[in-house]
Amino acid sequence: MPETIDWEDKKYQEAFDDETRLLTRRKASDASCTIDDIQGILDALYILDGNNAEGRSSVQQITLSATIAAYEAFIHQWKKEITEQK
Repeated sequence: MPETIDWEDKKYQEAFDDETRLLTRRKASDASCTIDDIQGILDALYILDGNNAEGRSSVQQITLSATIAAYEAFIHQWKKEITEQK
């Protein structure tokens, strides 16, 4: 794998994993945390991603993309858990 792709993949996975751990801890430790709360943050991240008039570095974009993906995956998994409990 080319070196440039390798560091990008590592950075993406690192950011995704970090954000997933944070979300998991929040859900476990904050009984008032809801899917709507997490969705609200995701909606703000979508806006942040779209507001790129100034441009951002590749590291910033990789991190933001991974963060958005982590939120999307976390919400999907949480909804799946709720459905399976019914």
